[in-house]
Amino acid sequence: MDIGTSERINPDILKWARETAGLSLAEAAEKLGLKDTAKATAAEKLHKLEAGGGDPGQTFLRKAVAAYRRPLITFYLPAPPKRGERGEDFRSQTGAVSARDNATLDALVRDVRARQQILREALEDSDDGTESLPFVGSAYVADGPRSVVAAMRTTLGITEHQQRLCKGATQLFALLRSAAERAGIYVLLLGDVGSYHSDIGENVFRGFSLVDELAPFVVINDNDAEVARPFTLIHELAHIWIGASGVSGPLRGVPENIIERSCNDIASEFLLPPDAIPDFSNLQTADFDGVYAAVGRLADLWNVSEPAVAYRFAQNGWISGAVASSLFVMFAERWRREKEREKQNKKPEDTGLSFYTVRRHRLGAGLLAVVRRALQEETLTYTRAAKILGVGPASVPPLLREERFSPR
Repeated sequence: MDIGTSERINPDILKWARETAGLSLAEAAEKLGLKDTAKATAAEKLHKLEAGGGDPGQTFLRKAVAAYRRPLITFYLPAPPKRGERGEDFRSQTGAVSARDNATLDALVRDVRARQQILREALEDSDDGTESLPFVGSAYVADGPRSVVAAMRTTLGITEHQQRLCKGATQLFALLRSAAERAGIYVLLLGDVGSYHSDIGENVFRGFSLVDELAPFVVINDNDAEVARPFTLIHELAHIWIGASGVSGPLRGVPENIIERSCNDIASEFLLPPDAIPDFSNLQTADFDGVYAAVGRLADLWNVSEPAVAYRFAQNGWISGAVASSLFVMFAERWRREKEREKQNKKPEDTGLSFYTVRRHRLGAGLLAVVRRALQEETLTYTRAAKILGVGPASVPPLLREERFSPR
């Protein structure tokens, strides 16, 4: 590989940048264009650079910028920066998640933060001017779920009746997402950092929120079940109202973290309104099958996931924490089996929807609309618009060409 003029770079930066991009030595070496030779493999060459055995050249660094998703200036830092890119990590039992998965998640959060910053700058330069969104950080945990839910309903304009009219969780999610986007929140469906090779499982993160008074972002893991998305979305919107950025994990019980528990309680109260839910206290003496059946009936009635119902039952004291945990495990295992069965049954000719249709659905109508407007006002270049949308500049016009798009 032509490494060009060598640069004095702290080798610890090279290792840190690779690991936080979620790449092994072999994967990174391939992305960097290193080749095996008789004396050393490509991975061994990269390992030597990371150990201080030589200085990388400008060509290497340019490729590292793309491979590791880091700006060039990062490689000239005297030492790796302290971790603090996620906001707060609200996930529980993170020890079960591999270092690689955590690094890939960090890369995704970093990528979305960069998109958010570019969009924020475009909004600040807008012809109409941009006012701060009054609901961002307007709520307090001490207000209690009912108060926060009332405030959220006022802003989103969604009633309990509208929720009940939805035909399934997919339609409910579309209703909630559209309302959030009208309010000025950008809701993305992302579960990788650019390719299926970097897929992040639903066991790693459920969603995350990046609080900002001008351009708040919510990311939902689109590797998770569609029926789980309404709860995740309301949970992350609760983070926006409370003003707490961070990554949230799957439902496994009642979290010890007070913010995460409060956001779960808010989502539960929003999607399963207390005054509309019958008394299930008889489940305290019911067998497991009886609890399971009751959970399923209520989930179908309100278009939410079974874990969300199990959480509410545990929250109300209708089932024990042990029973709820058993249900969470059973639901997670069933979802993984269904996902694996779907993967195995997928035929080679099942090409699915077009690239642009899928991309529009993942980005959301709100983000597409604001980028389209910023291009018209010339507060965004096509290059910067491409970075916000996560595509190449040539793909921006066809991506923005249609106002309407269909979900998967």
